[in-house]
Order: sequence, then structure tokens, then C-alpha cells
Amino acid sequence: MSKKLQLKLAERAAQGTLRELKTTTGLADFCSNDYLGLARSERLQELIQQEQANYSYLPLGATGSRLLSGNHPLFEELETIVAAYHKGESALLYNSGYMANVGLLSALPQRGDTVFYDEASHASMKDGLRLSFAKSYSFRHNDVQDLRHKLQRADGQVYVVVESVYSMDGDQAPLTELAIVCQEHNAALIVDEAHAVGLYGEKGEGLTVALGLEDKVFAQVITYGKAFGNHGAAIVGPKVLRDYLVNYSRAFIYTTGLPTHTLLALKCAYSLLPQLQAERQLVNKLARQLYGQLNNIKGIRCTPADSVILSVMLQDATQLKPMALLLQQQGFDIRPVLSPTVPKGSERLRIIVHAFNTEEEIVGLAQAIANFI
Repeated sequence: MSKKLQLKLAERAAQGTLRELKTTTGLADFCSNDYLGLARSERLQELIQQEQANYSYLPLGATGSRLLSGNHPLFEELETIVAAYHKGESALLYNSGYMANVGLLSALPQRGDTVFYDEASHASMKDGLRLSFAKSYSFRHNDVQDLRHKLQRADGQVYVVVESVYSMDGDQAPLTELAIVCQEHNAALIVDEAHAVGLYGEKGEGLTVALGLEDKVFAQVITYGKAFGNHGAAIVGPKVLRDYLVNYSRAFIYTTGLPTHTLLALKCAYSLLPQLQAERQLVNKLARQLYGQLNNIKGIRCTPADSVILSVMLQDATQLKPMALLLQQQGFDIRPVLSPTVPKGSERLRIIVHAFNTEEEIVGLAQAIANFI
């Protein structure tokens, strides 16, 4: 058996796509999803300590599934906050964004139903659909007309599944148009807000709320490992959906609940997020500056124009790993994204801009890339 596994790994190594775990310290962060810097925020740490002092006793862990010993008043208090913040009727916490998508999409669509998902959707969404008994079809990325055409083959209850901001390409889904199409076809729209919460909306509620579509989106998946600087996720939607998931979502039923420290941290992050308007404006300003500088460099292509997630494409994708290594040696934490994470032919450097990056770092990174080219 070990020999068979070794052969598979050797195959990846020969293709130049072998994944390895790495740690980096002391580099300028252009890699993590900590968009607003909450994972390193001293203000958030202070709020957590103050909040913890309000409780005479908190267990370290949930101690079991929430349906057994694991439910704690903090869970339901936080779920009330989450639902109100994202303008939904109710919310249900999951242990990660991956588990939320798998738990939702494996349980909600039934045999005889049809799901249409954007081809660029996250792996967790596709994995959830693989576990579902419903039929599922992809449609071309952000192509509303292709979706309209494919909706003609729909049976049963119809679902349309998208990300609001795509994790690899950084572009936005045409949510307003998608909502109109879903209304025309009586389809339930499900939106993964993982890379939009914190950045979009008056208080960082996400793109669904920023566009005023909360009444037209059946379920929002809110993930806390990105701009919230924490862990876990929540599904926001009607109360009947929450009750259904408590009864039928295996990813919720058969897992230990989140530890109480995470619940406290998320509660405090929600209290802090409305105060971060300046950080939201700054990160977008820095991203626009970097986008402009990179697109002045001949030999590369940088997209999109209006995102803190930037993709740098080279004419020769084999140079991505050497470029990333050189950038790391010069103090910039940049990683290449290769097939099969992205389709072959769309390999890129994925650059994340944060509110804690500086203009000097932006200029330095652009100059380092230009020097490599």
C-alpha cells in the first residue's frame, strides 16, 4: 500500500504540483486571508479578555455534540447576534466553512432535486454536492446566460450555489442578476460569503447585505477563518432551515461543538467589526495601488481591478514557483497556486492585500516582481 501511495506522490512531484506544508516568519504577509488584521489584533484580544471576565465559569471545550452535552448558552447567544448582523431570521454555527458547505449541500437538496453551481465554486461546495442524492450541474463562471440555458433541464426543487467573492479569482458573482433568475425559476439561491464578510457592507456584513438581497437569498454561508481572524462558520437563513439542519445535517449532528473561547472571540469580533470602516477603506485603497503598479509591468497580467485578492499570471507558468521563492527571499510571503487547485492553464501567484500592509510594502513588492520579469 505504501508503495502505491509513493507512486502517486512521485507523479505529483514530476508534474511540479506536489503540495508541502511550510511555515514562514518575519515576512510581509501577502498570503493569508486575514484581510483586516483581526487575527493579530490587540484590540480584539483585549475585548476577549474583558468578555471572558463576565463569566464565572466557562468550559474549555464543548465536551460533545450540541445535541448531547455540547450545547452552551453562548452558542445560542452568538447565533442570535449572527442572524441579526447578516439580516437573516436564524443562524446555525458549524466548526468550519468546509463543514458548513458540506453539511448544508449534502443535506438540503433531496433526491429528485437539481442543483446548479458556478464552476469556480470552492471545493467544499462541490464535496457537499457529491454527498447529496440530488442531480448537480456546473455552469460557466459568472455566466448568467449559461445558467438560464441549463435551468431548462431542472427537476424538483432547484438550487443555485455561488460564492459572492471567489476565493481564487477574487471577482464578484453577479448576485443581483442571479437573484432575478432564481426568482423567475423559483430556485433557492445559496451564497458563500467567506471572502466578502468583513469587507463589503456598511458594517462588513457581506455582499448579500451590501446589495440589499438578503430577502432574495435563501441561505448565506458566513465563514470566520478569513476577515474575522478566527475559526468556524454559520449558515444564515430562515428558521425552518436551521431546524432542518439540526435534524438532518450530519456535519452538524455528528461533531463536537466549537470551544467556548472561539465563541467568545467571534462575539467580540462582531462587536468590533462595525468600527473598522477605516480599515476597509485602506485595504481597498492599497489593493487598487498594487493592481495599478502590477499592470504597468510588461510580461504579466493582474486581475481583477476591484478586489483585495489579486491573481498574477505569467506567460510561462513554470516560472511561478521560482518567482514565489525569490519574493520570499526578499521578504514577501507570496505563494503560487497551481493545478489541481486551479484549472491547468490558469496557474497564478495569488496575492492578498491586508489593512496592515504598508504603501512601502506595496511599492517594494511591485518592484521585486518587475525585477524578476
